[in-house]
Amino acid sequence: MSDILTPRFITFDMLGTLTNFQLAPIVTSVLDGVVPPDDHSLLRDHFSSYREDEVLGEYKPYPQVIRDSWERTCKRWKIEFRQSDVDQMVDAIPTWGPHPDVVEPLQRLAKKYPLVILTNHSDHLVNGNVEKLGVEFYRVFTAEQAGAYKPRLRAFEYMLDELDADPADLLHVSAHIWYDVIPATAMGIKEIAYIDHGDEPLDYAGVRRTTLAGVADLVGA
Repeated sequence: MSDILTPRFITFDMLGTLTNFQLAPIVTSVLDGVVPPDDHSLLRDHFSSYREDEVLGEYKPYPQVIRDSWERTCKRWKIEFRQSDVDQMVDAIPTWGPHPDVVEPLQRLAKKYPLVILTNHSDHLVNGNVEKLGVEFYRVFTAEQAGAYKPRLRAFEYMLDELDADPADLLHVSAHIWYDVIPATAMGIKEIAYIDHGDEPLDYAGVRRTTLAGVADLVGA
C-alpha cells in the first residue's frame, strides 16, 4: 500500500478531460459548402491554435475567446465570418456531457477525496457541464473567477490560494499538455496524471500516463 498516493485534493481540467469537447463537429457543420472537406482538418487546427493564442492575453469571457479565434480563422481562410456560427458553438458548450469512461471512476474518487475543477470556462456556462459529470465537486474554479486562462500560472495560483493549499497537496489530472501539464509542472505540482485520449503526444518526464480509472486505482479509491 506504500505506493498509494494520498493527495489532499484531486484537481481536474474539465473540457476535454472529463467533458467530451465536441467543437470539431460543429465547426465541420458550419464549413459544409464553404470549404472543401479535405481542408476541414487543417482549418480546425488553425482555429485551435488561435484559441490557444487568445487565452494568453488579458482575461476576456470564453464566448469572446471563441468569437475572436473564429474571426481570425475566417480571415486567414478568406471566408465570411458569421456571428451565428459563433453563437451555435457557444450555445452547444454547456450541453456536452462526459466521456464514456468518466463517471464511474469519478464516483469512486468522490467517495474518498475532495474533487476540484480548474477549467477554462465562464461561470454562466460551466454548470451545464459540471451537472452532467454525476458527482459533487468540492470546488469549481473557472478562468472567469481567476481572471486568467490556463496555461497562465495565474490560474493555478488562484486555485492554490482559494484552496489554501501547497503544490504538494495536489494530484492534478488533465488530457492537455500545453494547458495543464506544463504550467502545473512549472508551479511545482509533482503528481500529475495525463489522461490520454489520443489527441496529444506525451514526452514529459515524471508525468503519469493513465486513464481516469487508473487515477482511481492510483489513490486507492
